[in-house]
Amino acid sequence: MPELPDVTVYLEALAARIGGARLERIRLANPFVLRSVDPGPAEMAGLAVTGLRRLGKRIVIALEGERFVLIHLMIAGRLHWKEAGAKLPGKIGLAALDFSTGTVTLTEAGSKRRAAIHLVRGELELAAHDRGGLELTDADPAVFRAAITRESHTLKRTLTDPRILSGIGNAYSDEILHRARLSPVRMTRQLSEEETTRLFEAAKATLADWIARLRDQAGGGFPEGVTAFRPDMAVHGRYGRPCPDCGAPVQRIVHAENETNYCARCQTAGRLLADRALSRLLHRDWPRTIEELEERRPARASDITTPAAASPPPSRRRR
Repeated sequence: MPELPDVTVYLEALAARIGGARLERIRLANPFVLRSVDPGPAEMAGLAVTGLRRLGKRIVIALEGERFVLIHLMIAGRLHWKEAGAKLPGKIGLAALDFSTGTVTLTEAGSKRRAAIHLVRGELELAAHDRGGLELTDADPAVFRAAITRESHTLKRTLTDPRILSGIGNAYSDEILHRARLSPVRMTRQLSEEETTRLFEAAKATLADWIARLRDQAGGGFPEGVTAFRPDMAVHGRYGRPCPDCGAPVQRIVHAENETNYCARCQTAGRLLADRALSRLLHRDWPRTIEELEERRPARASDITTPAAASPPPSRRRR
């Protein structure tokens, strides 16, 4: 799912292309992508763009008369910049927003249709879509601590809860926790003041670093290839690969459709966190530390000696 850094770079690219332009029409290839009926698409036609903003992980295009186009990309939704009136791609095309300067298309890979567009009238109605999470740019360590300790949850859940923190999802929460050297299953109310400050600073630095990286990668063009899995991430999506800081293999916890990646040596003092599926299956055989895991890792094929000139299978023996 595109998160705060991805959405920020999308917004910058859109502002450079549609700022001050007029929305000429909205085309829907899949009617179910439009999740609101008032105002309708016809009412939005002809209105000029007055600004763009982020609402959590959502993209907001503000139009004249306090009308708003709210786009939620969900997991597989992506935006593309095309020439005016461009045709939508067949299977993955959901909608097109035709502006006087060009066309923004919304696509979604896969069979599940989760991406959504809401057409909104007025700031009050727009505010109803705000999940209420804290914006880190508006916070200091004390405000941050108050937000994350309002309820007692694991750090992973807290970072990804849009009611607590705004714009952070599965990918960047892994990167933040690795940078902060904190376990994803630590409870928020167990953190010391120093650990809370470290988490706050890691969150701000990680998001700022990735905004800069993605901005550089776009190079002034429209961001394509938006993904939650990037080769230069430290731990997210890198299960089994070496941690860039200590070289230990990155570990994971799988729950439902989400996967949490972490470095046991950097974040959990070498202790392996129980994966709900595997630990229940293996019980006592579940390795407790990264050292136990390495001891139980099967030898490489090159390390295994085989008897010389082994007899061929019966069907191929010479008679």
